[in-house]
Amino acid sequence: MNNILTALVTENRMKDKKLFLVGVGPGSSAYLTDIVKDVLRKSKYLIGYKYTLSIIKDLINPNFHKVYEVTMKNQDEIYNEVYKKMQESEFCAIPFTGDVNFSESEVVDRLLEIFGNDNVELMPGISAIQVAASRAKIPLDKARVLSFHVTEDIENKKKELVGAINDKKSVVLVPRPWNNTEKNFMQSEIASYLKNEGIDTSKLIVWVFEFLTTVEETVFKGKLNELENMVFSPMSVMVIDQVRRKTYLEFN
Repeated sequence: MNNILTALVTENRMKDKKLFLVGVGPGSSAYLTDIVKDVLRKSKYLIGYKYTLSIIKDLINPNFHKVYEVTMKNQDEIYNEVYKKMQESEFCAIPFTGDVNFSESEVVDRLLEIFGNDNVELMPGISAIQVAASRAKIPLDKARVLSFHVTEDIENKKKELVGAINDKKSVVLVPRPWNNTEKNFMQSEIASYLKNEGIDTSKLIVWVFEFLTTVEETVFKGKLNELENMVFSPMSVMVIDQVRRKTYLEFN
């Protein structure tokens, strides 16, 4: 594994500060890849949210690592602070829950600005979307995948959701928790919205997975209309199941 990390660094001929953005899975440390573990061990600076840092706690060496816990309010300040502190050829790693390439683009784009595009490596992880699809046995290549976990306007995404359901596609989605309830688009709001768009939610099968892969994992399976008065954790993924199974025998 050391050879893999060495190759990454050599390939980029690193002369500047190096930032690794790594996916650390849905919650269980069992979903950490070996290459991500290696990068985390060798990165002097670790920056992350409290929950994300808890996933990698067993890899943190207090005698080596400098750990920074961030919130939505202070993250930009800390990213810039660490960048200024870093010396040339030092590593910094920022763990992202799930996969760094899913639902994280707004943060990733900002980090590319701060550290410079050529000094940043993205390492994919296993996302809650992948795990939820596996639990519900939904093939992702036949489903619509949507994330409402963004700060930008989501009206177009809502229309995509309606279109996917009308097209009889399964949907795997990350809902939108928000401190301002008017901007919430959690399971109850999604169920009400789809009903108001003329969709018969009493006929749609739905799964809701909370705290996937952890000891707190819970699973709800029922009809979509049942979600209207239910409350779920922000750490949840939703699947609308419209899968129509086809095997290779149908195409002989």
